[in-house]
Amino acid sequence: MQKNNGVFCFTHYSGEDIYLFTLRNIKGTEVCISNYGAIITSFKVPVAGGVVNDIVLGFDKMEDYLSEEYLAGYPYFGAAIGRYANRIKNGEFKIDGEKYTLKKNKVTDHLHGGLTGFDKKVWAYQSVSAKSLVLKYRSMDGEEGYPGTLDSTLGFKLTDDNELIYEYTASTDKPTAINLTHHSYFNLNSGYGTINDHLVRINSAAILRQDDNFVVTGKTIMVEDTIYDFRQLRPIANEWNAPDGYDQSFVLEENSPVDEITGLAFAAEAFSEQSKLKLEVYTNEPLVHFYTGKWIPTLHGKNGNNYAPFNGFCFETHKHPNAINIPHFPNTILRPGETYQTKTMYRIIT
Repeated sequence: MQKNNGVFCFTHYSGEDIYLFTLRNIKGTEVCISNYGAIITSFKVPVAGGVVNDIVLGFDKMEDYLSEEYLAGYPYFGAAIGRYANRIKNGEFKIDGEKYTLKKNKVTDHLHGGLTGFDKKVWAYQSVSAKSLVLKYRSMDGEEGYPGTLDSTLGFKLTDDNELIYEYTASTDKPTAINLTHHSYFNLNSGYGTINDHLVRINSAAILRQDDNFVVTGKTIMVEDTIYDFRQLRPIANEWNAPDGYDQSFVLEENSPVDEITGLAFAAEAFSEQSKLKLEVYTNEPLVHFYTGKWIPTLHGKNGNNYAPFNGFCFETHKHPNAINIPHFPNTILRPGETYQTKTMYRIIT
């Protein structure tokens, strides 16, 4: 069954229908996106010899994103993240002197929007074309403890230059905390094997210090002479602490090269010697969180893949985690009459 160029998958327990939309460009690259969680389920890039390389982790069927097995060790495969990316200390914050308490879903802290964040919501269809999709979601006042009714749109655009651009906009009727991102896991070898040998460069001279629960404290650590120095392209696993990998927020340099068409600044890149694919990330955000998938559970994924820790990595672009509690960090309060906006581009070079 099709509706608005989307293929019907199933009816969610909320009574809302779940669809899968496919964007295609002239090079044959395809990106599939669902209105459930705004999940990017596949990113298929044709390469030499007629081979198609699907560079993001996920499942063959949309139903698998709601399975008990997946939700038990939930890694947020390919999903929208909101209202607030990463962790908020003790699940609480103040705006204009008023304290708000959020749902705590990571020990004593609040992670990625709470128990039922934007990643588990059914987004409404707004518009779709061969190479673009716009979804929208209304988050009601009090959802997961956040103040204000927040209206968000999330647009995806696939260009003929193999660039996938996503852009959020949002407005609110009360002052609220907001810090949106997207959570695709990349593996440039069509999802097979670990990402240990991928080469990575991050345009950052400093990371944010974290406490024992991975909540940022407000202090920074310079990457020079540490295992976090990715200013030159190097293998992910070249110097890492093998049991943990990476799960750090990298503050982007202000003098980053800027893409002439989008105006977005270079954040990071990854390259696979095996597939010869390169992923470049550009954004208007001040930070990229680099996560190498330590907590990916053992799962049966798509294309016959069996997933496990370190099968994929994330480049999550957003403002500083826990900034709502740290005054010298970038502002993450949205007020009535203002428009929130964030934009990121993934460019694939074959």
